[in-house]
Amino acid sequence: MNVKADVTAADDDRVAEPLHGSANGSSWGADRRESPPRPDVRRRPSRGYAALDLGTNNCRLLIAEPAHFGFRVVDAFSRIVRLGEGLGLGNRLSDDAIGRTIDALRVCREKMISKDVRRARLVATEACRLAENGPAFIDRVRNELDLELEIVDRKTEAYLAVTGCASLVDPKAHSVIVFDIGGGSTEIAWLDGQAPHAFADPCKRIRAWDSLPVGVVTLAERHGGIDVTPETFEGMVEEVSELLLDFALVAAQAGRAHNFHLLGTSGTVTTVGGIHLGLARYDRRRVDGMWMRNGEISTVMQRLLHSDFSQRAENPCIGKDRADLVLAGCAILEAIRRAFPSERLRIADRGLREGILMNMMREDSVWRGGGQR
Repeated sequence: MNVKADVTAADDDRVAEPLHGSANGSSWGADRRESPPRPDVRRRPSRGYAALDLGTNNCRLLIAEPAHFGFRVVDAFSRIVRLGEGLGLGNRLSDDAIGRTIDALRVCREKMISKDVRRARLVATEACRLAENGPAFIDRVRNELDLELEIVDRKTEAYLAVTGCASLVDPKAHSVIVFDIGGGSTEIAWLDGQAPHAFADPCKRIRAWDSLPVGVVTLAERHGGIDVTPETFEGMVEEVSELLLDFALVAAQAGRAHNFHLLGTSGTVTTVGGIHLGLARYDRRRVDGMWMRNGEISTVMQRLLHSDFSQRAENPCIGKDRADLVLAGCAILEAIRRAFPSERLRIADRGLREGILMNMMREDSVWRGGGQR
């Protein structure tokens, strides 16, 4: 595995800060590109943007409008589809997984139509990158739903994740390890140096990045996710640690910088945060942006490791659909913690979708002159 280093790196009330990125947005339906509707002077022109992240485990949609120095979410959708089910042991998307995903994408399409979305970017990640029938699945989505899914490469995914959550980096930190634990892959990046100002492009601080070919779904399928013993858990940690070794060597200096900390964006870290808070129901407003100390993370992990499947399924921050995946995610988190010891972890309930939205709005200059156009 070769680590990629950039050594010259120069709910309705939800708001995110604009950051600059590198991705290009696109129209989301062929018919919308060819025949734009006639404007209705009685209606306010559409200002809607949409970002869709089709991962190995989840299908997530975010629809937003530009706001002062950020955006306002007007609709959102998330469904566990497990598109990559079985990819830990094979190389094809199953018919059942494709069917579940098509159903979820149909809901997303209707939401984009109802919100009169004018520009969108719909991306697919590791499951479609790995599966030999990934291109055929993309064609089927285009033919049945008239949606243009884009299979993004690993670098794009890593940079979008950084762009989407970098506003949560401690402004006093001179070094940060940012990671996104997905269903089929884990993206990790080293942000080196202090941000010059709040709206600086975080991608210019990326000194090194990598995309590990392991996620919660693939790791759980290989090791088992229902009955997880301490020995099984340690085996998962060791597998991830080996995959992480090259990046850890390149970014070995990260932890020595002033105010170093970890920044994680994924269902794993938000779940750990929710459990730590003892939430009776997951609440994004309380979890997004929260800090956890090293010992607090270890306490939650030990609690999960000594819980059986039914106990994990009954936890309101986990649920039965993710009870077999949460310990695989914790194993990936543990491997990162061992490679980059830190007393602080900041948790982000934001990431790739937010990065996509920020990029499209930045490209359209919606914040030109310090505000909206």
